Amino acid sequence: MPRSITLHPADNVATLIDPAKEGETCSLQGEVSGQVIARQDVAFGHKICISPIPLGANVLKYGQVIGRATRAIAPGEHAHVHNFDSARARGDL
Repeated sequence: MPRSITLHPADNVATLIDPAKEGETCSLQGEVSGQVIARQDVAFGHKICISPIPLGANVLKYGQVIGRATRAIAPGEHAHVHNFDSARARGDL
């Protein structure tokens, strides 16, 4: 079972510490525990959504805003540049 880690209870994404294949159940470890089913292949080190993120909502990692959803992101989806804008180096998010 692929593993992922969260570092803050408010996080809505987790970082995979094992690659996940579509349909695999991923364990959530750290500040949020449980499981999520990968909706597509997600590489090691990438983020997977662990709770629904509506369009325009903040994406949270480490309890901090790391971006804003450009479309709704469902649990188990790969959370990356195709579905959220990064807050890094931007002053407007």
